[in-house]
This record gives sequence, structure tokens and C-alpha cells, in this order.
Amino acid sequence: MKKVVWSGVAVSALLAFSGAANAQIKIGLTGPLTGPNAAFGLQLKNGAEQAAAAINAKGGMNGQKIELVVADDVSDPKQGVSIANKFAGEGIKFVLGPFNSGVTMPSSEVYAENGILQITPSATNPKITERGLWNTFRTCGRDDQQGAVAGSYLAKELKGKKVAIVHDKTTYGKGLADETQKAANALGVKEVLYEGVNTGEKDFNALVAKIKSAGAEVIYWGGLHTEGALIAKQLKDGGVNAVMMSGDGITSNEFATIGGDAIIGTLMTFPPDPRKLPEAAEAVKQFAAIKYDPEAYTLYTYAALEVITAAANAVKANDPKKVAEEMKKGGAYKTVIGELKYDKKGDITRPDYVMYTWKKDKDGKVTYIQN
Repeated sequence: MKKVVWSGVAVSALLAFSGAANAQIKIGLTGPLTGPNAAFGLQLKNGAEQAAAAINAKGGMNGQKIELVVADDVSDPKQGVSIANKFAGEGIKFVLGPFNSGVTMPSSEVYAENGILQITPSATNPKITERGLWNTFRTCGRDDQQGAVAGSYLAKELKGKKVAIVHDKTTYGKGLADETQKAANALGVKEVLYEGVNTGEKDFNALVAKIKSAGAEVIYWGGLHTEGALIAKQLKDGGVNAVMMSGDGITSNEFATIGGDAIIGTLMTFPPDPRKLPEAAEAVKQFAAIKYDPEAYTLYTYAALEVITAAANAVKANDPKKVAEEMKKGGAYKTVIGELKYDKKGDITRPDYVMYTWKKDKDGKVTYIQN
């Protein structure tokens, strides 16, 4: 047998090559995978997983395969901070999420302090990007933009109707309600009731009585789908024939599952359906193969990972600060939700909200359909 002698340099080179070939880059994903908002957490998780698979098939981030590390924050700010610290301890440098604005706000500060770049696909509170953090981005729009569309609709399309504004006291829910109130007030609409309720509540009879007493004909709901559906149902049961309007927090088909026919006619602001974009066609096929409907924030999460990868490949380094600097230069990134560009704050430069109505589709399913 012929004996092969390797030099120390050759062995080191071989090991280095082997390590590079098998190297993986860990990317964190955080969202509510359990609890009342689990439907949204599943959107984030499925979006990230399908994006990672597609990106890895094309060579990954600078030749490194993406490995997702998924954590359940249960829509709880304290849990979000705990996860942020855990991700930092594990050396994770990029994070997708969280879903909620109230979780994103405190956790983003931990990420910033630990050199971690974060993109939320769904947290819309303006303060998230107004604080001047170097690391915080989103693929969605903001509540001041969404509220402007809702306020204009109240003033023009529902002119003369008595409006009640109800929110869930969270960073997202109250923030969206307040932005809508501000936009509507500026156009001459003054609400007849402004009321807050608690997340997790199930009995809204007292609220229904207040709405009935105020004579409200339109109920603007700032909050998520679970409480929103219960309010709609109890309003109908209480004999209140009013139109409900809300924002992206009800963009889950679970809204209809919980509320049934009571939610038919509900108005909702959300960007144009990303599933119908030509750029999303291939991704939609991927989801069809696993029998999953990529509604709402699924494709926004997919796009977030595409942006991180494209920016990292552009600077030829998986360095969060270099990637952040690249993203804020204003270059265009091709994604499944269309071309995205970022401003210096970390917001996309093409926010676009339109109005939807929850109604029965051609198959008799109650879902949201763009007006």
C-alpha cells in the first residue's frame, strides 16, 4: 500500500475547505407560534422556511446555507426580550420578526446592542423605525400610512355615519386606532365613542351596550382577529347593525372561523394581495405543494429573508452592520412582494394600503376580497 504523507499546510487547507463547504449561517425567527395569535406565527414560520429552502437551493448567503432557529414569543414582550437575549448568546446575527409591534419595540433594542440586524414583516407601529436604531427594518408599511387610508374612507365613503373607535390597549392596536382617529378627525369626522378593551377578553356585552347607547353605525377596531371576531359576533347578537372596519391585524382566515357570518361586510386595510403578484408566482407554487395558503404576512416574511440575503451577497459579507448600511443606501431588492427599497429609518419607500371587504367568495368561503 502506498503511503500518502500530508503536510501540515495541506491538512489545514483541506479542513478549511471542508468547513466552508458545510458552513451554515443561523438566522433567528420569532413570532407567536402558540396562543391566540398562532395563525400569524405560522405565517411567519412557513414564509421563512420556504424562503430559506429556495435561497439555499441557489447557493445560500455568500455560499453559506441558511439554518433557521425558530422561537415562540407568544406575543409577549417579556418573552420577546428573553428570546432576543438567547439569540444573542447563540451568536445569531440576523432575525426575522417579531410579529407584534409591542414585542418588536423592546426586543429590537436588545438586538441593536448585540449587533443583530432585524426585519419584521408585520410590526407596523411608526415608533419602531422612528427611534433611529441602526438595525431595525420592516417589509410592511406603518400605522400612520394605514390610518390615513382608513380615516379617508371613513370621511368620504362612510360620510355622515356615527363612528365608534375601539382598541385593545396594545402598542399595535391603540397605535393603529389613534392614527385612524387622527386622520379621520383632520377630515371632519369626530367619533361618538373611544373605548379600550383588554386582550384575552371574551365577554364584550358592556362594550356592545356602550356602542348601542352612542348610536354608532361604524365600529373601527384597532386590534387582532380573535377579539375583533368576538366583538363582531356579540354586536350582531346584541342587535347592533353596524359596519366594522379594521386593519391588518385581522388578516387571517381565522377571523371568519371565529366570527362566522357576523364578520361579513367587515372592511379592512391591507396592501394589495401579494399572492397575486407575478413575482410571487413561483413561491405560491411552493406553498401549494405543501397545501398551505400563503396569506397575509407569509410572503412578507419570505421577502424579508430575500432582502437580507441579497444585501449580504452585495457586500460579500454576512456582517449585520455592513448589510444594514447597504440596505439604507436605497438600492432595489427584488422580492416575492415586488421591488423593495429602504429609507434611512429602515422603512420601505413604497407603502401601499387598499381596502378589502370580508365576504363570501365564488366557492362560498368567507374571506377578504380587495375592493
